[in-house]
Amino acid sequence: MVSVSKGLPATLRRSRCVQCVGWLLAAIVVPWLLCVPASACSLALVVAVDVSASISESEYDLQQRGIAGALRDPSVLEAIETVGGIWLHSFEWSGRYQQNTLLDWRFLSDEASAHAAADEILSNTRDSREFLTALGPALVHARGILNTAPQRCDRQVIDVSADGINNQGEEPRFVYATLDFSEVTVNALVILKDDMTLNYYTDKVITGPGAFIQSTLRYEDYTEAMTRKLIREILGYGFAELR
Repeated sequence: MVSVSKGLPATLRRSRCVQCVGWLLAAIVVPWLLCVPASACSLALVVAVDVSASISESEYDLQQRGIAGALRDPSVLEAIETVGGIWLHSFEWSGRYQQNTLLDWRFLSDEASAHAAADEILSNTRDSREFLTALGPALVHARGILNTAPQRCDRQVIDVSADGINNQGEEPRFVYATLDFSEVTVNALVILKDDMTLNYYTDKVITGPGAFIQSTLRYEDYTEAMTRKLIREILGYGFAELR
């Protein structure tokens, strides 16, 4: 008498078993992958540009062209590509309530994206001319902008550009004591009109891991200063240095 199995053939049973294991793994692994956060980017950078009453029209123009020129500089482009891209936001500031976006969050990863960002910054017109220098409120605004970054980044940096000290609103140290800047670096590009300005930014403004000042004596050298500053910020040179 020939025995007839009521089950499936052995090879088919093994095939079904392997298939079931595959489904089980998929049920476990796929949801896990969906929950894993995206890889962190290298840098979220906010460039905050002083346009208070102390900045003349020609100086404003040199600032705008300086930022755009730095973003187009081959060394900056190389730095951006080296770290796999950065998130950039830029705004201009003056009085307590005067903060105007120049460039909303943009991911820069190559020459095309960096040049497009430079073009957009240049397309802006000055938002204000008559207000005081409210650096503290500008830092509050910049900190809030970092909270809206589209991606979690390894480093968060605020790049302040100015030629004078705070003369309206909260002082920077009060802002740092009130808000959480524990994972934020604040650097400064200072146009040196007097020694007091340099000392002020050294003692009261720059803060965080590797914070530094990039200084220049003239607005005519703004492009070079911004280029050096961006390279250092993008590559993450963790050494506080006074220049």
